[in-house]
Amino acid sequence: MEDVSEPSEKVFMTELKIIGRTHHKNLVKLLGFCIEDNHFILVYELMKNGALSDFLFKEEVPPTWSQRTEMALGIARGLLYLHEGCDSPIIHCDIKPQNVLLDSKYNAKISDFGLSKLLQKDQTRTDTSARGTVGYLAPEWLKNAPITPKVDIFSFGAMLLEITCGRRHIELSRVEEESEDDEGDDLLLVNWVSGCVRSGRIDKLARSDPEVLNDIKRLERFVKVGLWCVHPDPTVRPSMKMVMQMVEGITEVEVPPMFYH
Repeated sequence: MEDVSEPSEKVFMTELKIIGRTHHKNLVKLLGFCIEDNHFILVYELMKNGALSDFLFKEEVPPTWSQRTEMALGIARGLLYLHEGCDSPIIHCDIKPQNVLLDSKYNAKISDFGLSKLLQKDQTRTDTSARGTVGYLAPEWLKNAPITPKVDIFSFGAMLLEITCGRRHIELSRVEEESEDDEGDDLLLVNWVSGCVRSGRIDKLARSDPEVLNDIKRLERFVKVGLWCVHPDPTVRPSMKMVMQMVEGITEVEVPPMFYH
């Protein structure tokens, strides 16, 4: 770890105790650590299949619908545990596909949780912007408003839409490819999704995939949950517990507010 805000063993150990007490099948497991001079090193389990971002967007053969839905559910379970299941609730602050890793069986696990307090002030914010992942940043970050678990809900919603639709939150190349689509601006994934929901054409999001078309109710449920999560007003976004109930189909998902035009 570089740029530790207070390079002291005491601060490092305090946060490690919190991280070390988190145990969930959808969180990357911390195996050990090392402190030597100014070096602060964390050792995690090996995640052989790399980052979810690579699996979703860079593989020649894209993941199947069943793989994508299982990953989405796994990430939701891991995030619910961070918010409500561990002794000291953890706000991740940087949920995105690059911070979800896949083990040898392609189980999705959240990484880099519990580290935000160790980093220099605003490092999470500036680093996220620098990496070009603005699409996952809740509006609160830009307004210097209080940071609550709802920032993770926004990020999860953006990622859920990507997983569900199999494309990035913004793709310049899509404009020409989908220029004949009447469902709105396809440059931004959230605009395209909300347009399809508004017009009752959820089937367009399936992109002619037979597996997805056969599971259209789940597709509709997932995209509606995603739209609820990315609402600009954090008070309107559901809690992670409610998100979990909705994606699992336990709670019915109402039509989200159509705030994109």
